[in-house]
Amino acid sequence: MDWPLLADLPPDDVRQLLTIARRRTFGKGEVVFHRHDPADSLHLVVRGRFGARVVTPLGDSVLVDVLGPGRSFGELALLLPDARRSATVEALEAGETRSVFRDDFSILQREHPGVKDVLLHVLAEQLRRATDRVVEAHYVDAETRVRRRLVDLAATYEGGVVLLNQEDIAAMAGTSRATVNRVLREEEKLGAVALARGRTTVLDVDDLERRCRRTS
Repeated sequence: MDWPLLADLPPDDVRQLLTIARRRTFGKGEVVFHRHDPADSLHLVVRGRFGARVVTPLGDSVLVDVLGPGRSFGELALLLPDARRSATVEALEAGETRSVFRDDFSILQREHPGVKDVLLHVLAEQLRRATDRVVEAHYVDAETRVRRRLVDLAATYEGGVVLLNQEDIAAMAGTSRATVNRVLREEEKLGAVALARGRTTVLDVDDLERRCRRTS
């Protein structure tokens, strides 16, 4: 398995990191960890999709991201000894990760200082994504945010078959289910998506991206 975030790093550093990684498997619906749990490990996704959820001030659990093969989660665990998980992560389907524990990483770092660059590279990418979402929330209209999340999800799910309900897509886009439903129906008429119960199949990513550029 090749992780795009590690592609530009020295092969030996990546190899040493993966040497200490432990194989973990999860069944559909299984919680990897809960929000506020002690953070002790980084997970590199090998297969399957994992959902990151947070609880709103009103007590609702909302999906904020879907992490597929090539993505990672739990990076701060390797930097901050007293860190707590910032979200609950669960397996949306049967999945597998490579887990790197903080104690193992500390030992490896003493022997191979370059592996810290691996972690910094991953964190920089996560920060870029978070910054983009903040800017988007302030300056991009809700309909365009829905289309952008569909583009993102099409890359995460094989064949563009997104196995999420409209509430989850709405949470990821920071809008209402009614807005998601309206956008999906419009895109279905245009031939960009096909709708079925519990799934949305993205048929034309390029067409969706063109509408994102025109309306953002």
